[in-house]
Amino acid sequence: MAFLTQPWPWFVAGPIIGLTVGALLLIGNKPFGISSNLRHLCAALTPGSVDLFQYDWRSPGAWNLSFLAGTVLGGLIAWRVLGIPDVSLAPRAQHALYGLGLHDLRGLAPLEVFSWRGLLTLKGFVSIVVGGFLVGFGTAYAGGCTSGHAIFGLSTFQRPSLVAVAGFFVGGLVATFWIVPWLF
Repeated sequence: MAFLTQPWPWFVAGPIIGLTVGALLLIGNKPFGISSNLRHLCAALTPGSVDLFQYDWRSPGAWNLSFLAGTVLGGLIAWRVLGIPDVSLAPRAQHALYGLGLHDLRGLAPLEVFSWRGLLTLKGFVSIVVGGFLVGFGTAYAGGCTSGHAIFGLSTFQRPSLVAVAGFFVGGLVATFWIVPWLF
């Protein structure tokens, strides 16, 4: 069971994800994605007149919600059976980070925002709330999350997914190199 507590190499995990996407398409023409579950949950649990949530969520959402529940349940079972593993970066990743002069990964994110104590500050609270809103809005606007577009959308040659993934990368680069250093 030791192989379950260590990170799997990309050449094992990648094909498993790819084969899962293909199997879902072959078995029942089911798209793979997680972010749509939030919309299905809102449609199921919130009464109201919001047009976005006025649809039959059971038809597209039932299997997706069971997938989400299985993901959470699988994580809980793994945690209880395997404990909390000591997962470290792969040696190549450590070598690349050391080559950049990074020896302590804790300095990569500003602690005044990305900590429990930082969340209680105005800057941290606004960053998390505004950031969460922007991520939620972007996911709804793009019609899916980064993993859904990148894994499923690109594998099925959908042009909107290519545009969305390019936008995600450009947005991430802009935030990383210009917005976050300016704010912190």
